[in-house]
Amino acid sequence: MERKKASDYPQELLNLFDKYVHGDIPRRDFLDGAQKFAVGGVTATAIWESLRPNYAWATQVPTDDKRLKTERVTVASPQGLGEIKGYFVRPADAGTKKLPGVLVVHENRGLNPYIEDVARRLGVLGYMALAPDGLTSVGGYPGDEEKAAAIFGPIDKPKMTEDFIASARWLKGRPDCTGKIGAVGFCFGGTMVNTLAVRLGSDLAAAAPFYGGQPNAADTAKIKAPLLLHYAGLDTRIDAGWPAFEAALKANHANYECFIYEGANHGFHNDTTPRYDEAAAKQAWQRTTDFFAKYLKS
Repeated sequence: MERKKASDYPQELLNLFDKYVHGDIPRRDFLDGAQKFAVGGVTATAIWESLRPNYAWATQVPTDDKRLKTERVTVASPQGLGEIKGYFVRPADAGTKKLPGVLVVHENRGLNPYIEDVARRLGVLGYMALAPDGLTSVGGYPGDEEKAAAIFGPIDKPKMTEDFIASARWLKGRPDCTGKIGAVGFCFGGTMVNTLAVRLGSDLAAAAPFYGGQPNAADTAKIKAPLLLHYAGLDTRIDAGWPAFEAALKANHANYECFIYEGANHGFHNDTTPRYDEAAAKQAWQRTTDFFAKYLKS
């Protein structure tokens, strides 16, 4: 499939697709709205297909990369939905050396190949990385985005939050972990990383949410971890919450840095869809890895 860019689509269409991705409208409504852009023999369904993920594009670190050891793990979560499964990555040459950890939190589709690749990207940089699957209680990521969206919506979100907290504590408590852990997440995962910063306090050493929903002022006061916040300039839905969040961070003298990537859409780091912005994604990722090196490896 030819790889398209966000600039190949009208922004109105991308905004409509964003509503569909986040469950604000069903696929039928997206197709109805996309009909006005279906010209030159291109159907609304073809437009929809072109905007969906192509996971072959996400492989930056191969699944069988010899630098890594990967495994499927299960974390007990008695306060959550019972347990949560995850993808665990470590450098193959770590030996008995203790490593810092990073929790990788997926978007609202579960643990898909893109998120697994992000975990491997961290693994080759010398971290142990755990990418939990919030869809564990309903069978795990089903391999299909439509099915994933359908089963993600009804899950008990407070209990799912406890699953991610349990995952973070599992990672931090491993005997081969230094005890310093960070968290990075995207979309739903960005919101979850902000929540982890609230709930874990000083037990979280660094938090890097990408285009995540923001906590309220009372919860913001509980954040102790340094924050590296990434937002997309065209993401008006999420960006609307930033001014109040920043005010609360300033009021509490929080350690934070925020970057807004002008001209980028929500999801710009996800390299499986046309919303991917290569320049913004690479810059944000470099900032993130520098941030983790500063707070997790020192």
